[in-house]
Amino acid sequence: MSGYGKWVAGSKSKWITLLVWIAAVAALTLLWPGVNSQELNNATNLPKSSPSVKASVVAEREFPAGSGVPALLVWHREGGMSEADLKQVIAVYGKLEKQPLEHQTYVPPLGQLPPQALQASLSKDGSTLVTPVLFEKTADSEQLGEALTAIKKIVNEVTGSEPPAAKVDSGELSLRITGPVGISVDATGLFKNADVSLLIATVVLVLVFLLLIYRSPILALIPLVAVGFAYGVTSPVLGKMAQEGWITVDSQAISIMTVLLFGAGTDYCLFLISRFRQTLKVEESKSTALRRAVAHSSGAIAMSGFTVVLALFALLLAKYGAYHRFAVPFSVSILIMGIASLTLVPALLAIFGRTSFFPFIPRTAQMEAERARAKGKPAPQPKASTKKGIGGLVVSRPGAIVGLTVVLLGVLASFSSGIKFTYDILSSFPKDMESRTGFDLIGKQFSPGELAPAKLMVDTQGKVDGTDIKVALGSISYIDKVSDPQQGTVNKNILGYDIEFKSNPYSLEAMSHIPALQASVEQALVESGLDNVQDSVWISGQTATQHDTKELGERDTDLIIPVVIGLITVLLLIYLRSVVATVYLVATVILSFFSALGLGWIIIHYLLGADAIQGAIPLYSFVFLVALGEDYNIFMISNIWKKRKVMPLKQAISEGVNETGSVITSAGLILAGTFAVLASLPIQVLVQFGIITAIGVLLDTFVVRPFLVPAITVLFGKWAFWPGKHHELERALPGRED
Repeated sequence: MSGYGKWVAGSKSKWITLLVWIAAVAALTLLWPGVNSQELNNATNLPKSSPSVKASVVAEREFPAGSGVPALLVWHREGGMSEADLKQVIAVYGKLEKQPLEHQTYVPPLGQLPPQALQASLSKDGSTLVTPVLFEKTADSEQLGEALTAIKKIVNEVTGSEPPAAKVDSGELSLRITGPVGISVDATGLFKNADVSLLIATVVLVLVFLLLIYRSPILALIPLVAVGFAYGVTSPVLGKMAQEGWITVDSQAISIMTVLLFGAGTDYCLFLISRFRQTLKVEESKSTALRRAVAHSSGAIAMSGFTVVLALFALLLAKYGAYHRFAVPFSVSILIMGIASLTLVPALLAIFGRTSFFPFIPRTAQMEAERARAKGKPAPQPKASTKKGIGGLVVSRPGAIVGLTVVLLGVLASFSSGIKFTYDILSSFPKDMESRTGFDLIGKQFSPGELAPAKLMVDTQGKVDGTDIKVALGSISYIDKVSDPQQGTVNKNILGYDIEFKSNPYSLEAMSHIPALQASVEQALVESGLDNVQDSVWISGQTATQHDTKELGERDTDLIIPVVIGLITVLLLIYLRSVVATVYLVATVILSFFSALGLGWIIIHYLLGADAIQGAIPLYSFVFLVALGEDYNIFMISNIWKKRKVMPLKQAISEGVNETGSVITSAGLILAGTFAVLASLPIQVLVQFGIITAIGVLLDTFVVRPFLVPAITVLFGKWAFWPGKHHELERALPGRED
């Protein structure tokens, strides 16, 4: 590895390395599109085999007039809507019928009705009216957003005022657009608006942390420059892959990828920078010091990066689209960042040399003495350090430390068993977001189920009366309304019913009714004399889709978590060649993950008042925390493993913990800080993910890495290396203390 350091950061090769990176960024930026230009925010998350997807195909074929994605226009006036308000609604729909919007598939014929006909659809207090507009399922969020803007423009023209801007409680006529279309447009808008603010906040945070920790402006910029170059390569590579149709990227993936690049990328840079600074204090030649630093740290950096890459690649096993789409962008970005850390960063350090740390330049004792003599001052005397630090404490009381840390983490982990999950995307929105405000109005004035009715379709085979099915459906306790049966366009034996649940259609309660509803209808068909009812009942709509999302997400979680654990276990076995160490390293990170979930739940539920966390968070948090958590363990353990060859094991552990303490603490604070930036966004799913992941990183940084792992290593002693052998040394070998 020393030769490798000379190859990328030698007197001439350092410039070649820098020029290669500059050329790569310039060429790829010119030749390939950036990843942001290839966003696709309406990509399907469910496979074609999902029941709700099959049902939507039947719905589009048999009931084309009602097919499409609905936008629900919620009209409201405190005190009651007037006849003039209803005439304006009728005029709006008259325009939409005569001049359909782009991607519009259907509007009810309200433009042909008298105002009296709409009064029957008003809420009980006469203040609210809900009217739908349906759009193509293939339209993306940007196209739908343009359509909603066009609707608002028509409304403003017809009314001569601005109902979309009017406050709901102002007494004026107000309009809020919700439903699947409104929710989709708002969700995409939140992530798009978050991209720039997230990037700025992340860069500023990393820069401030680096300046506070190292107090060197040049050194603070080196990791940011490396991350910038890595992103400059990553963006067109991913953009080209998306352009060719190999991957699909969305705004959410790009936002989190940015955080991951800055957080993990800065960590890898710091691992090398800290070793370089330490070596400069004992080595006069900056080039020799850099080669020694590269040789000492590059293996751990490569192993850490490879661990994260493989763990993230495991998301390719997911069937749920959102999970699957994260795999390649995250893995490729970390892979490229790892390469930058092992090539570009050494080259930059070679170019700047000791000046990298200006104004606090590290020098050898001899260099400091000569510098003092040149200034006419006495040479500084080295101070004998009696401070044992955390490493000394761990070595002296390993049993007590293991007991205390395990109890602490175990208590926190116990709270994870009480976590409640939700798949309601609306709960992630700010309360004043348009689609959420519209939904709240519907829930207050009507049945919440009107937000997203389910479509139940039954193949009666010509043997069951449609009215009987309606009566049976109407008697089910969790159903609020059932429409009259509609006859299929292609197959006349297929009847369709629009069903509104009494509960929020995005809630777990409503989702739990989907399999029960299907079973009830199938049983009714059997009792009516049908022999084969398989593939005779279909349920489409948002509630059915969310139910399949939950089922598929749980399937992916149950599969991917063991795979990630297995991959990391294999990598650690190869790297450490120790079964015992591998087992307790993996076990401590898993314990840390559940502790982070528990403490995160305490904060999110008991302090922030959330009733539940998003169902996708445990899988995302696990993949990130287990992979990134092992980074710190690998960096510290690799240091201990090297030192134990030249000094007694307890001394190796003590020095290994103390030497890596500052850099891992710095890296952990920066990584936790970058994830915590997500908590500043107005999107609850990112707030919750940011909180839990940041907590997990901090637990790894301040509890698992400095205390638990080294204390366990002390307790196991020579058995920590089994089946490898460890020959205990009584004292450090002469001249080999480093």
